[in-house]
Amino acid sequence: MSMHAAEVNESRPSKYDRLIAAAKKVPTVTTVVVHPCDESSLRGAADAAQAGLIKPILVGPVSKINATAAKHNIGIAGFEIVDAAHSEDAATKGVELIHAAKGEMLMKGSLHTDELMRAVTAKATGLRTERRISHVFVMDVPTYAETIFVTDAAINIFPDLDCKRDIIQNAIDLFNQAGFGTLPRVAILSAVETVTSKIPSTIEAAALCKMADRGQITGGLLDGPLAFDNAVDKEAARIKGIKSEVAGRAQILVVPDLESGNMLAKNLAYFAKADGAGIVLGARVPIVLTSRADTPRARMASCAVATLYADARRRQTVNAAA
Repeated sequence: MSMHAAEVNESRPSKYDRLIAAAKKVPTVTTVVVHPCDESSLRGAADAAQAGLIKPILVGPVSKINATAAKHNIGIAGFEIVDAAHSEDAATKGVELIHAAKGEMLMKGSLHTDELMRAVTAKATGLRTERRISHVFVMDVPTYAETIFVTDAAINIFPDLDCKRDIIQNAIDLFNQAGFGTLPRVAILSAVETVTSKIPSTIEAAALCKMADRGQITGGLLDGPLAFDNAVDKEAARIKGIKSEVAGRAQILVVPDLESGNMLAKNLAYFAKADGAGIVLGARVPIVLTSRADTPRARMASCAVATLYADARRRQTVNAAA
């Protein structure tokens, strides 16, 4: 569920390279790879393992996985394989492995995203927490100085105020814990930068900022409503007379709904030639969502971000128990 970028990105210096280098320095994260039965998903897992980011457990039809590896010359010797009859069974068994503490991350293979997420969000057997599950695109936009987050453009279709609170907190936690820095600048986007009853997202943006003032959202600097131009361009913010620590230099872009977020992410990918790594947050473990359209660097970056986040969570658990 991440963005395709032009092939020219394969040769240019990337913000992702720093993420991947950082992830190589932390302990390998055991990762349950669900139904890796095509070349891109199986190669993505194998490449991340070769880079020292993950230790894969492959879950799916053994015959299909082995046939894919043989056909495309992908080395999977030494990988544990858990047999599953089909993609739905693989998703169920993958979640069961997480419950059994056999893995610290989930990674989507060649099954549909909704198949995986049905198993993840199942009330009785899934991986829900008290936090709403949401998605973040971690985007490397060549023309923007910062690595930028776009959320939520893949999971929550029409998030209400409480859901947006969790979407923001999930993104802030990822930013703070995965090595991007601290106190990220969060822009809550709308069509305009003033509060008006005619555009409900501006009212929610203002409410979310007040929630942050009251400690209901922590760890980031929020401003909103902001239009896209004055969220990412200092001159646009200056012309509009907006003075804040966020305007013109946002690091997390919170969209009004999935439709607008998906269009924004794809605009960045196809017009600005950005790469987009995808990760799902708010479940018991981070979930890597990849697609056949991903560049190899984007697939590796998705694993790197999730690995850094999983390692931070692991260290938090150890420290809490000490």
